Amino acid sequence: MPWDRNQMAERAAQELEDGMYVNLGIGIPTLVANYVGDKDITLQSENGMLGMGPFPYEGEEDPDLINAGKQTITELRRTSYFDSATSFGMIRGGKIAAAILGAMEVSEKGDLANWMIPGKLVKGMGGAMDLVAGVGRVVVVMDHTNKHGVSKILKECTLPLTGKAVVDRIITNLGVLDVTHKGLHIVELAPGVSREEMIAATEATIV
Repeated sequence: MPWDRNQMAERAAQELEDGMYVNLGIGIPTLVANYVGDKDITLQSENGMLGMGPFPYEGEEDPDLINAGKQTITELRRTSYFDSATSFGMIRGGKIAAAILGAMEVSEKGDLANWMIPGKLVKGMGGAMDLVAGVGRVVVVMDHTNKHGVSKILKECTLPLTGKAVVDRIITNLGVLDVTHKGLHIVELAPGVSREEMIAATEATIV
């Protein structure tokens, strides 16, 4: 069985190590906060928060406490708040160890497209371009194919790029892929998913 959204987020949380400062993108990556567990991870949100907790239980939401995707979240005893300029200073200054981001497309070279679809209304690019340029490691979490069954992991991205050769690891509902200079390398398969199924669902070169 391929992984569902929560299982993908749980697998992504395994990428994090004690002491890391980590930014979570919009979509599936926000669920990673629920699976950090006992690890000493500090989650950063580009709207000006360091030390995000998991999502609140129903009825305990604080409408003033939101992440960059405008979802209600919780704070921790060590949470700190600051303006957006300070937040982006952390990102651009290389202080954030890793970013876990969603994507519309990823190429076999690690190019990332995750901020717009031409012709559709876009609120803005958010912090994605700064994140992929400033953090130490970029992990993408997304469905392997779109709702029509077409691969989202391509030889070349067709959508406007967020960054070129910026993705280190891709986690999808089918498994885990690393970006190498020769092509994509299968690290792990979701339970019940075969190597052949992974290859068939991937337009990009798997080595």
